[in-house]
Amino acid sequence: MAENDFPGWHGTTIIGVRKGGRVVIAGDGQVSLGQTVIKGTARKVRRISPGGYDVVAGFAGSTADAFTLLERLETKLEATPGQLQRASVELAKDWRTDKYLQKLEAMLIVTDGTDLYVITGAGDVLEPEHDVTAIGSGGNYALAAGRALMDTELDAESIARRAMAIAADICVYTNGNLTVETIDGNDAS
Repeated sequence: MAENDFPGWHGTTIIGVRKGGRVVIAGDGQVSLGQTVIKGTARKVRRISPGGYDVVAGFAGSTADAFTLLERLETKLEATPGQLQRASVELAKDWRTDKYLQKLEAMLIVTDGTDLYVITGAGDVLEPEHDVTAIGSGGNYALAAGRALMDTELDAESIARRAMAIAADICVYTNGNLTVETIDGNDAS
């Protein structure tokens, strides 16, 4: 098989929802190679506590690349405890300019319970306009469902779970084996 014929790894949907003073990041467990499910129970949402401050991160893309980025984020947070925005911007700058990091294929959603960001290899640190963000193969489906559910009485976790269920019904690269992490914030949005 030629290098450019490799079917590629697919299969992650990660959503972040901020509502009622809480932020939830949920991710499915599917990893696929072409049309084959390789694993259905991967854990793509993690809680880290650099400098004693909790941060929840979810990743889509290459697992090894994502772990490299999570380690770098953790290092940035240890240098600037409690400053997620600053650490995220520093990570994005490094990711964009470092020749090794530029080759990494992953995206991150990170939160400290107050701030919620998507970090990309293009140097972006994006904060969602509507308190919902999503990445990965089924990200657009989860994002649409999550935004539609924001005006309901559902809490952040219920919105994330329902949005992920909708994405799993539509996207063949998304399943219903969820990892869900909740973190309390300072604002009561």
